[in-house]
Amino acid sequence: MVLAGSNPRTQPLHADRSGYFDVIVDDVDVTAGIRYQFLLDNSRQRPDPASRYQPDGVHGASQVFDPAEYPWQDAGWMGVALDKYVLYETHVGVFTRDGTFAAVIPRLDELKDLGVTAIEIMPVSQFPGRRNWGYDGVAPYAAQNSYGGPRELQKLVDACHARGLAAVLDVVYNHLGPEGNYLAEFGPYFTSEYHTPWGQALNFDGPDSDEVVRYFVENALYWLRDIHFDALRLDAIHSIVDRNARPFLQILSAEVERLRAETGRQIYLIAESDLNDTRVIRPRTIEGLGMDAQWSDDFHHSLHVRLTGEDSGYYVDYADPQCLPTAINDGFVYTGQYSPSRKHRHGNPSADFPGEQFVICTQNHDQVGNRMLGERLSQLVPFEALKVAAGLLLLTPAVPLLFMGEEYGETAPFQYFTSHSDHNLIEAVRRGRGEEFAAFRWKGEPQDPQSESTFAACLLNWELRGQSPHRELLAFYRELLSLRSTLPALQRIDKNASHAEIGEGSEVLVLHRKHSRHPVTAVFNLGPKVERFAFPAGSGSWTLLLDSSDIRFGGQGKSLPSTISEPVETHLRLGDYQMGLFVRA
Repeated sequence: MVLAGSNPRTQPLHADRSGYFDVIVDDVDVTAGIRYQFLLDNSRQRPDPASRYQPDGVHGASQVFDPAEYPWQDAGWMGVALDKYVLYETHVGVFTRDGTFAAVIPRLDELKDLGVTAIEIMPVSQFPGRRNWGYDGVAPYAAQNSYGGPRELQKLVDACHARGLAAVLDVVYNHLGPEGNYLAEFGPYFTSEYHTPWGQALNFDGPDSDEVVRYFVENALYWLRDIHFDALRLDAIHSIVDRNARPFLQILSAEVERLRAETGRQIYLIAESDLNDTRVIRPRTIEGLGMDAQWSDDFHHSLHVRLTGEDSGYYVDYADPQCLPTAINDGFVYTGQYSPSRKHRHGNPSADFPGEQFVICTQNHDQVGNRMLGERLSQLVPFEALKVAAGLLLLTPAVPLLFMGEEYGETAPFQYFTSHSDHNLIEAVRRGRGEEFAAFRWKGEPQDPQSESTFAACLLNWELRGQSPHRELLAFYRELLSLRSTLPALQRIDKNASHAEIGEGSEVLVLHRKHSRHPVTAVFNLGPKVERFAFPAGSGSWTLLLDSSDIRFGGQGKSLPSTISEPVETHLRLGDYQMGLFVRA
């Protein structure tokens, strides 16, 4: 080990029987702030593979960081119940002009006021350069230096808790990035048995894989225990191959459950998986992985097809209008039937699993950023359709996720950006982005991921929040989130007390949320022309709570009746992309 400072020196390490190297340095003041590297084979200086801080980037020396030195102010914080989560996904680099953890904090009050309950931060493990989505991280324990490093991240999490907001971190356990990836030099962390679309697969089930599993389990515990995150979003677990009878993800969920019991905190694991496999969220006792929730792309895809008309690539699977009510009612659309885009059967039944185990969205970093031009929904559909999308997202009995800026109709794209230093890698990324879009009929050319202008174009325009029609859309989101948190029929995420349906040949989706005294019914016109809808007779007296055509929400003025009384059947006229919400008195 090479210790830096005013008196640099090399300190030999000693190997133990398990393959770890260690040393006790008792004659040097090795305190927080000192920098060090490991010297491999007396020829290569490398950063610590478990470094907590890389102040000079992925190729530089590691710096000792003690998380226990931070004076936490969240001693009474126990977290937020999963069924109360309203997630807000953000990328630190483009969320503000400063692009730092510290710069996020002044925005937290606005998100709290909106009705958000959990901030989800895209990956922050050290990546090369200053511009990256975060999925090219190579130092899993080190918080990105250009964002402010680990101490500033602790301050951000503490600030979230002070406002009653849960903090969620996106972590990547399926691969590491290519540049600055020295992990293979320290042990058999990778395998050639499997491959991922993004790089070498991690060795979770081959020779010497037990310590690889331990490395990543400890990483998760570090973020949850030492940095106080409330939940982890596990990226693309479908690319984690582990044939062990007790796989990595089962071990991870057991360890997190133990931490939950020890601390009394509400701590969760939320998996991203494209398999539509309920084994992800089944308890370990019945051969599941024990994840608390998983992303459900079927809701997004079904709604996107209905609102945009796009039907290329994987969207071809969702052309049937019944896909959207199925996604709302069951969680998954594909539960074992043939998938045209995949060309094989896909998924298993999900109807019996509770709504809080499914995270849904109308936009996220993948669905926006993996488009040719990175267009947000605000650039693809009319303004009124944005309100329909918001209504379906926030009234569906599932955990909603908002993508930064969605709430006011942000117009900046979210494109893929990097700041690699290796020329061959830069060219490979450019080629790869073009190939990814081959299955879609999108026009134009992808922006250069390496260009700083690509990154700059993605910066949020916060000033739009005060301008029309963005101001009115923001008010609509705020109203929906307020109703979600106060109406008894909407407070509980209960799929068994909910039902969505679309009539044959109709563009009107009806969503019923049951309650013993005050059920609600929402109606949505998913199309660009006027639709007629017969509110059922004999169902009681109903009061209009929300009309998306209200002037205060940027519409032309309310057009739905303020009350509907039994026993007369009432025919509603729904304008293009209009929605209404009624509660039974």
